[in-house]
Amino acid sequence: MPLKITGAVPLLQVFDMPASLRFYRDLLGFQIVQRSGPTDDCDWAWLRLNEAEVMLNTAYEAGQRPPGPDPARVKAHEDTTLYFGCPDVDAACAFLRSAGVSASEPKTAPYGMRQLYFRDPDGYGLCCQWPAA
Repeated sequence: MPLKITGAVPLLQVFDMPASLRFYRDLLGFQIVQRSGPTDDCDWAWLRLNEAEVMLNTAYEAGQRPPGPDPARVKAHEDTTLYFGCPDVDAACAFLRSAGVSASEPKTAPYGMRQLYFRDPDGYGLCCQWPAA
């Protein structure tokens, strides 16, 4: 008998939780479902925007975080991309760019998806996509 699975929530290791929450919550509009502490300076947070979910976890324990992100760790994030359903990719591009986010020009992939790529503060790839009309 197969498992009954009702969703998936990727977990991303982040360098600076308050910066990540400002990006995902304050900019993209995710809501905090649960977190490990009462403030943005927590170690773990579960976020949701409509049907999309993501969990963020600090990459370093309290007091162990170096002064800046490890370039090798950030480079390793280049092969991770989260794809979000987004009915108006072009409007998303305009919104992100108006907020100072470097976003690619939306393009339609050969398999028919209109896509917009950008990165979060830790270098993880994000893509807003929707079937092209």
